[in-house]
Amino acid sequence: MGKGDELLRQIRAEIDGLKPRAIEGNVGRVLAIGDGVARIGGLSQISLNEVVVFQDGSRGMALNLEDDSVGVVVLSEGSQIAVGEEVRAGGSLLSMPVGMGLLGRAVNAIGQPIDGRGEINATTSYPIDKVARGIVHRQSVSKPLQTGIMAIDSMIPIGRGQRELIIGDRSTGKTAIAIDTIINQARLNKLGIASGDKNFRPVYSIYVSIGQKRSDLARLLQLLESKGAMDYAVVVAGGASENAAGQYVAPYSATAIGEWFMDNGMDALIVYDDLSKHAVAYRQISLILKRPAGRQAYPGDIFYLHSRLLERAAKLHNDFGGGSLTALPIVETQAGDVAAYIPTNIISITDGQIYLDSELFNRGVRPAIATGISVSRVGSAAQIKAFRQVAGKIKLTLGQYYEMQSFAQFGSELDQRTRQLLDDGARIVELFKQDQLAPRSAALQIFLLWSVMGGHFGEIDVSETHGAVRHMEEWLLSMQQPLLEEIAAKGELNDKLEKKMLAAAEQWKKIHSHDRAQPSGTAKTC
Repeated sequence: MGKGDELLRQIRAEIDGLKPRAIEGNVGRVLAIGDGVARIGGLSQISLNEVVVFQDGSRGMALNLEDDSVGVVVLSEGSQIAVGEEVRAGGSLLSMPVGMGLLGRAVNAIGQPIDGRGEINATTSYPIDKVARGIVHRQSVSKPLQTGIMAIDSMIPIGRGQRELIIGDRSTGKTAIAIDTIINQARLNKLGIASGDKNFRPVYSIYVSIGQKRSDLARLLQLLESKGAMDYAVVVAGGASENAAGQYVAPYSATAIGEWFMDNGMDALIVYDDLSKHAVAYRQISLILKRPAGRQAYPGDIFYLHSRLLERAAKLHNDFGGGSLTALPIVETQAGDVAAYIPTNIISITDGQIYLDSELFNRGVRPAIATGISVSRVGSAAQIKAFRQVAGKIKLTLGQYYEMQSFAQFGSELDQRTRQLLDDGARIVELFKQDQLAPRSAALQIFLLWSVMGGHFGEIDVSETHGAVRHMEEWLLSMQQPLLEEIAAKGELNDKLEKKMLAAAEQWKKIHSHDRAQPSGTAKTC
């Protein structure tokens, strides 16, 4: 054997020494267990996010792949897991049951029913974590997703396939906006299906509860049931009573459900309530797994945690079915600090934010949407033309109103132009006050906006504007339903339609004046 052959043999021997040894790589043993995280030895051939099955039947997910052990988050209580017991790799990535059979059901983070209604009727499953669709598969957002909340639909429109953040301090109405949106989708679905319109596309909703109490979840389910929204909705719960792994996995599992609707050419809406608690749960897991801690003790991949989740929301190109998944993540701030670590991360990922101001909330402005910081980066592309015609100047008017209001309180003498600006802004604020669980149709919103912006409330005192708007709303719904249907059908205002709206507005003003002039307690004319 020559020197060259001997050198080649040595090189091959060194390469063979670098190869992993042929051992049984799908069986291991528990080395340590605690706080919902297990360290497993022996699983040398396992993949990231692969299912792990413990001896007592509990399941986990491989999250840390180290040289001599595997870090596994336990997705059940795990009280029976003991050090030294055998563990087997499941042979597949963690997946979630998907399909129409989940509608009306409440499930936990791994797809097990928690509503006491038996097994889930689902034959298909999706991996909970996968790469988001690329730009080739997407198209621009253009079709509106109506929330039924006038302040949002007119100023901060949301489109199907968009990611719009709902952000604000605790108890400022963040969840209320999301729930109203889900209820409005169910209302529109029933109307659209009843109309027999072949082009109508219903929106199916997925609500993800992260780190919330079971009592709050039970009240939410009861509310959605009473409003008939559960016929088109799925609830996924990673509650406060579960370990951190369940809270971490829940939003990914729910997104898999939404992706099934999107991939099959349907439209879906997903609400993450809330991602602040999700980040805390992931931080807890990461610290137990001894990952390096960064800012505020969050791991370095906390941005990637949420970006890979929210990027899965999309509006697919028609060549790929044309389905959509709209994401409404919720984030809680502390003392209005939107520049904190987690809020700024998610603001940079999403396509806009709806900021709820605690000061406005305490003043009785509800929903307490701060127009200055709230924005939709999709904008008017996700609005029907009639909305653009009547709401184009509203945000500017409100901005001027709030700015002028802060100065006007220091002066006693105001010129006529300033007084008019303050009155116009105050009327819009009163117009946007809306009760919870009372979504308005797009046509009704358009008529009310057109009336206020057109000066038809000019003779009514600002303090009485809210009551007058309620009076007009009731009158329109009872006496002018054909006009509202015409507005909805055309989707834009022309001279002929505006003449009909003007005649209706003049008729209402006479009725409203007559009703106000009547003594208290007498019957009003409708």
